[in-house]
Formats: sequence, structure tokens, C-alpha cells
Amino acid sequence: MPDTALAPLPRTAARAGTDAPPLLPLEVRDLTLEIGGKTLIDRLNLSLGESGITMVMGPNGSGKSLLLRLLHGLIAPTGGAISWAGNPAGPAITKRQALVFQKPVLLRRSVAANMDFVLRTRRGRAGPGRDALLDRVGLRGKAAQPARLLSGGEQQRLALARALATAPEMLFLDEPTASLDPASVHLIETIVADTARAGTRVIFVTHDVGQAKRLAEDIVFLDRGRVAETAPAATFFDASQSDAARAYLEGRLLL
Repeated sequence: MPDTALAPLPRTAARAGTDAPPLLPLEVRDLTLEIGGKTLIDRLNLSLGESGITMVMGPNGSGKSLLLRLLHGLIAPTGGAISWAGNPAGPAITKRQALVFQKPVLLRRSVAANMDFVLRTRRGRAGPGRDALLDRVGLRGKAAQPARLLSGGEQQRLALARALATAPEMLFLDEPTASLDPASVHLIETIVADTARAGTRVIFVTHDVGQAKRLAEDIVFLDRGRVAETAPAATFFDASQSDAARAYLEGRLLL
């Protein structure tokens, strides 16, 4: 459990006082990724609006994690285009985003030093300070502790705090609660929901149907490297339109 009650999250100020153009809506057209002669993302098309939490679901190998990495600019597509409010993807877009991986990658330093390392890259952009961020994820009481001695759930909360330290307008989450205990899952879901309410757009990969029902405003369902279905969450779970999504929800597609 956290050392203190989770502190309220201030509304994001990532664009406050800047001339940065809008980041959203997102438009993806015919996005393709081929590696070793195999097509992993196959002419994928997607449109996302300016607010909320989108959960990306689908069976193993459907391209969920690859899609996040493509959107965040970690890998380059072999075809197609990604457009952010009419602007092409590039470093200026990527620096306004953050990505949290399934397995945290932490420095061999204290919790506080891990935060300070990221905060130095913010270079004067508005956003909460170290203590406020650690309060937000319930880790301020462990600021002096080596980061790699934290529990799995605590490490993931630290990774999330580091992502929020950059004051992102877009937050990508790649199964951040996989293999965590229920208490840690609840805490991370609370932080993510508060982050979205504070103005950060969230795209969250999950295999957890219950988690998607708790958090999602809309669902993007991938199958074989393509978008098989997009729908508001309630519509998706009550009346999925694609055969692939229905099979997945009924347990007939492997997770």
C-alpha cells in the first residue's frame, strides 16, 4: 500500500504559456511495419479524439505493443502515415508524449534520484515537482530508498511518476499492471484515471477485460496487425460487431 493517501493531481499544464500547436486528434492511415519479411502491422487505420482513455485490446501477436512504439516514434514504419492534428510524427511530437513499459526500467539510484534525472529533462516546462509527483503515486516516504529494491507495484508507480514528470499531453501505457497484485492494480488505475481527468490523453494496452471495463471510454481492438473494431466501451462489451472481438471476449481467441 502507498505510504500516504494519493495526492490530487493538478490539471496538466504541458502547453500552458507555450505556442505549441494542438497534439490531437490522431490520424493513422495505412500504417505498415514489416520486419524480416513478415508483416506485423498491416495497413492499419485509426482515428482518435482529443480526450479520454482508449484501451487497446487483442490477442497475443496482434500488434498492440508495436502500435504504441510506432505512435511514440520508437520505431519507424515501413509504410503509411501518422498525423498529430495534421502534423507529421517527429521529435517535436514525441517530446510531448510519455510511454510506460510493462517492465519498469529504473536507474541504479534512489527513488528521488530517478525522479530528478527525468525532471532535469523538462527544461523549464510547467508541471508538478518531485515531492508532488511522489505524493501522487504514494512513494514520497521511500524517496531515499534504492529504486530497484521497491516491490513490483512500487517500481511501476515510480515509472508512472517519471512519465508524469514530463507533463505529457499523451500517455502511452503498455500493460503496466501485468502480474501485479490487486492492490497495486487499483492504485495504478486510480492514478491513470485521475491523469486522464486532469487533461492528459491516455492510450492503454491491456489484456484485462475487467480493467478495460473500469477505465475505458473507447476500445481499439486489434487482430493480425489491423484494427478489427473501434467502439465506445459500453458498445464494445455489450454488442461487439467484429467476429474477432466476439471470439476474444468469449474466450475463443488466445490472449
